[in-house]
Amino acid sequence: MKYLPISLILLRLALAPSILVLAFLFERTFASLIVISLYVALLSDFLDGYIARQLKIADEKLRRMDSQVDLIFWLSAGICVWILHPALIKEYALPISCILGLELACYMVSWVKFGKETCTHAFFSKLWGLSLLLCFTFLIGKGEAGIFFQIAIFLGIFSQIDVLLIILILPSWTHDIPSAYHAWLIRKGKSFKKYKLLN
Repeated sequence: MKYLPISLILLRLALAPSILVLAFLFERTFASLIVISLYVALLSDFLDGYIARQLKIADEKLRRMDSQVDLIFWLSAGICVWILHPALIKEYALPISCILGLELACYMVSWVKFGKETCTHAFFSKLWGLSLLLCFTFLIGKGEAGIFFQIAIFLGIFSQIDVLLIILILPSWTHDIPSAYHAWLIRKGKSFKKYKLLN
């Protein structure tokens, strides 16, 4: 059981180039398979953290690996959208660039301040992940943006600002911080309860 969390992370890592190959070589022929891979990835993302916390092996190394693989996978999913529906990416280039810029800013600020990448696994980031799943389901499966795209853009910007605030508020690097408010509690030396289901 102790190898299950890292196995789930590696599964997600393997899915990233797999969906890129499907999109690049077969275009829309296997769009449904790419969408199914998104759901498998999100399920694996939930389970790896939950199981690791249950087994009390959710250490820094595992959580950092999980965070980086998440980034790789969802960037791959975004590239799939660009391959399959480039017109949609061009149409919404500004908000997408804004989110990518905020993501880069989070990493840069974290490296400058702590010498490590960000690894918050915050609540709003988890909500953003769910919205991305629905957003990419319609983008890849149907070639439509719709309301889920708008929600994903809003949550993407909001969650990145939250992560940036977490980094700025934290007195020292740590992982699994639910929100900027919880980072403030840490800075004040106050304790708070974490839930195994989410963080």
